[in-house]
Amino acid sequence: MKINKLVIATANAGKFREFHELAKDFVSEVIFAHEIAKLIVDETGKTYSENAMLKASAWAKISGLPCLADDSGLEVNALDGAPGLYSARIIHGPDNDKVSWLLESLRDKSDSERKARFAASLALCIPDDYMLICEGFCYGTIAHAPAGNNGFGYDPVFIPDGYNKTFAQLEPDIKNSLSHRNNAFRKIVNILNLSK
Repeated sequence: MKINKLVIATANAGKFREFHELAKDFVSEVIFAHEIAKLIVDETGKTYSENAMLKASAWAKISGLPCLADDSGLEVNALDGAPGLYSARIIHGPDNDKVSWLLESLRDKSDSERKARFAASLALCIPDDYMLICEGFCYGTIAHAPAGNNGFGYDPVFIPDGYNKTFAQLEPDIKNSLSHRNNAFRKIVNILNLSK
C-alpha cells in the first residue's frame, strides 16, 4: 500500500520529530498537523486506543488526508500503572514538573518497584475508508534522578531494559529503534505493507 501524504495528528513537536523519522522511509511527505490547523481534540476515551482514534478521525476529517495519531503513557508498577492514560496531564505544568511528581511518588521505592513500561496505541485513519489500530510497548526502569537532554516527557527518567542510560541520554536514532511508538508503527508497516 502507498500513502503519499501522512498527517501526524499532534501539536507536540517532539512527538512529530519521532514520527517523522519513523515514517519518512514509507511516506513521501510527512506533515505536522499543527501547521495545518490549531485543532484541539478532547481526549475523552477510556483507553489509549480510543483517544488515538478520536484524534486520527478528527484530523482526517479536517485535512482530507490519511492521519496517524497516538495516545501513549508511562505505566509504573509501584504506582499500579499510573500515570498511564493521564501521563501528559497528571499535573498541570511543563514536563519537568511531571518528572518531579513521578520521582517524588517513587522516592522510597526500590529498583524492582520502579519497573515501568511506555505504552502507545497508534491509529491510522484513511478518510472515509479505513481505521487501523496497533499497540506497542517499551519496558524499563525509572531512574532515581533525571539525566540527558534529548527527548521529551518522561524520557529523562526512563531507562530501557538492556541499557544503562535514559531515553534522554540515548541518541535519537537508538531511542526511536526501541520506543513504544516504533514497535506500534512497525506493526502498521507490516500489516499494510507500506512502501514509498
